[in-house]
Amino acid sequence: MEKSIKAVQTALASVLLKSAPIPTDAVSVKGPDFAKRLELNGFLDSYKRIGFQATSLGRAIDIVNKMCAWRLSDEPVAEDEAPEYRDPTVRASTRTNIFLGYTSNMISSGVRESILYLVKNRQVHAIVTTAGGIEEDFIKCINPTYLGDFHLDGATLRTKGHNRIGNLMIPNSNYCAFDDWVSPIFDSMLDEQKEKGKIWTPSSIINRLGREINNEESVYYWCWKNNIPVFCPAITDGSIGDMIFFQSFKRPGFIIDIAGDVIAMDTLAIQSKKAGMIILGGGLCKHHIANSMMMRNGADFAVYINTGQEFDGSDGGARPDEAVSWGKIRSGPDAVKVYADATIVFPLLIAATFARAQQNQQTSNGEATEESK
Repeated sequence: MEKSIKAVQTALASVLLKSAPIPTDAVSVKGPDFAKRLELNGFLDSYKRIGFQATSLGRAIDIVNKMCAWRLSDEPVAEDEAPEYRDPTVRASTRTNIFLGYTSNMISSGVRESILYLVKNRQVHAIVTTAGGIEEDFIKCINPTYLGDFHLDGATLRTKGHNRIGNLMIPNSNYCAFDDWVSPIFDSMLDEQKEKGKIWTPSSIINRLGREINNEESVYYWCWKNNIPVFCPAITDGSIGDMIFFQSFKRPGFIIDIAGDVIAMDTLAIQSKKAGMIILGGGLCKHHIANSMMMRNGADFAVYINTGQEFDGSDGGARPDEAVSWGKIRSGPDAVKVYADATIVFPLLIAATFARAQQNQQTSNGEATEESK
């Protein structure tokens, strides 16, 4: 009996272990109150207290708002400051340079329209993506991509000339139409190379295609119009590469200079007074931006959105803290990874940051938004 009492007392002491005092600044967990009328902004603000990846999204919202709000005028004038940055007007207009990276499937999906909003409104300063992230934008200007299903049979689709990207469908005829559109442009670019000595980099090719598409539904039309550089070091890894391959038999000699873009990308990073990264997915687009940030001892702000895990040592799955060890992100609180499908999370992030800021600006200027008309 005595042993049983002691055992119970031991169990009680273990189970009912007294807690150390909770820090006074600790935040309690709480979800949105649907009994109240919640506007979108208030609803998204509540994410910070939900926990798990909702809290990560809440942190991402705060970080993006912080990178958007920063101005050089927020900082004291450094002793070695360049003369042009001593002017109060220049300091007040000098913003964070935001580098946006995304994998090709973001353009294939409806996230394209979120990216379009950003470049049309000059909210980002440079883009890094893959070949598919370039060509799929132009292909959509010619013919649409359709919703399908993850479980459609690949062999059956092949016989019909239909290509599947997850639960999206692209008829092969879309790529044939893209070939018809892009081939004459490549011919013209080759003429300029041979006759005028024009050196084409991936970014200048994308800029030219953005001009040629002349379609306001195109991401890269707006990048051309707003002078936003788009870097794509793997530009041949897709339909564009196929077109270059086929053209090489008809008219060989087309040269693409990737070194020029590395210089331009790293120079932009170095010259940024503050630099922020927003990266959807992993692989090349994630690392190419992060690697350029080493040239300035790390980005000041970083938001990753992807589903990658770090157990296999992949760069895509790595958390921001790993990038800190390389000097790709500066040590501090302004970096977060959201483990989530970007098609769900990124439009919400845009709504709570860039779009909200623009709507607030319109309101302060006395402009009516579409929702308020």
